[in-house]
Amino acid sequence: MSFLSGLRGSGTDAGFDDYDTFAPEHVPEPGSFIEDGTVLTGSDHAAFHRLTMDLFDERGVYDMTFGYNLAQLNLDHRHPDAGFRYAREPDDPGVLRAAFTPTTEFCPQSDTLTVGAFRAWNGLAERHEYDLVRVRVDPIHHESVAINGKLKQLEETYRETGEIPEQVGDSGDDERPETDVETPF
Repeated sequence: MSFLSGLRGSGTDAGFDDYDTFAPEHVPEPGSFIEDGTVLTGSDHAAFHRLTMDLFDERGVYDMTFGYNLAQLNLDHRHPDAGFRYAREPDDPGVLRAAFTPTTEFCPQSDTLTVGAFRAWNGLAERHEYDLVRVRVDPIHHESVAINGKLKQLEETYRETGEIPEQVGDSGDDERPETDVETPF
């Protein structure tokens, strides 16, 4: 398969679903971040995911391991438990939750990819129906607490200012589980 093969999910490439279909067997199960919302399925999921492909193209949200737009991961048969799932916020249909499940619990790009996804969806908010797209990485990732802390900071700044900050510090302190281990410094 060439570097650009299947980039648009045309359905003609073996091993990829088409962007116009929702194949539940090739996307992750809804996790804890979205399960209490109205999970997008069928044509609702497919429509938002087609838009995601365009926004990720425009903003350069690419998975360098696989050499394709990150939205393509949802369509890749090799990774049926990885990609994005979406749900409308339970009490606010103007807010969408997006949960990213990486291909492995040690995916080195999860931080960059989820921050890039947040920036693409919210930086181009005029292109979709949501006032805010909240993003989290699945808890299976070994650095999910720190990554989700950073995403929470981005979200809070965006809600307060309407702007996406250029830089955001590593966080997660307020979400870290308490431990009995003392830190030496």
